[in-house]
Amino acid sequence: MNHLQSTPPRLPQSRTLSRAWALVLLAVMVAACTSVAPPAPAEATRSGSADPAWSSRYAALAATGGTVLRIDPQRSQIRILVFRGGRAPSLGHNHVLTAPEFSGYFFLPANGPAGAQFDLEFALDRLALDDPQLRKQLGAPFSAELTPGDIANTRAHMLGEDNLQAERYPYVRIHGLTVTGEGNHFAVSAAVELHGQSRVMTLPLVVEGLPGQVRASGSFVLRQSDFGVHPYSALGGFIAVQDEVWVEFTLVGG
Repeated sequence: MNHLQSTPPRLPQSRTLSRAWALVLLAVMVAACTSVAPPAPAEATRSGSADPAWSSRYAALAATGGTVLRIDPQRSQIRILVFRGGRAPSLGHNHVLTAPEFSGYFFLPANGPAGAQFDLEFALDRLALDDPQLRKQLGAPFSAELTPGDIANTRAHMLGEDNLQAERYPYVRIHGLTVTGEGNHFAVSAAVELHGQSRVMTLPLVVEGLPGQVRASGSFVLRQSDFGVHPYSALGGFIAVQDEVWVEFTLVGG
């Protein structure tokens, strides 16, 4: 037992720090490689898409003499930017999500935009995550190269029970309530539904092309915690993502 009581040789400080960081990195890799199992289908409470109901409602609105435009996902773009946080942000990555598939409608009354309405919906499990070409376009903050395994694990954590719970709350919906403004610049009061909760937010829009078509662009920031979502965190907050999520969009219809 004497060898347990002996004093180990003193390592140089740089080697001590290297060993400490090696242990931290090992823990991070283990956490990143841990898969998150989705909840059993019996526990899910998925709700159906609102698109059929929207089709009927917007058809009725068109009968009033206004213009109904369906938003075209092929010509539109929705980006969601998620930023790294925690006490060691340099060990994490920023992420970009896109919605290549969604449903959306826009209604312009015959008497002008004051009574305009719009609806937008996309499914969380249809989001595309960390497209390499898009990451290059976004520049230095997104320059880290992610492997397919990195992306798969990020998706599992993001959609799993500890975060967005996509099996229970599959859709994100935005419903326009009121529109104010003039010319090309408008402020829209909209109900944003995420994670089974709805919050009213004001979205600034630049709108072009009316009345025959619409091109609406804007951006806004939402806090995940406002919707009951717990932003991803690991190792006691050593690595995490920020609560604030940046959403930017260009919606085109005609």
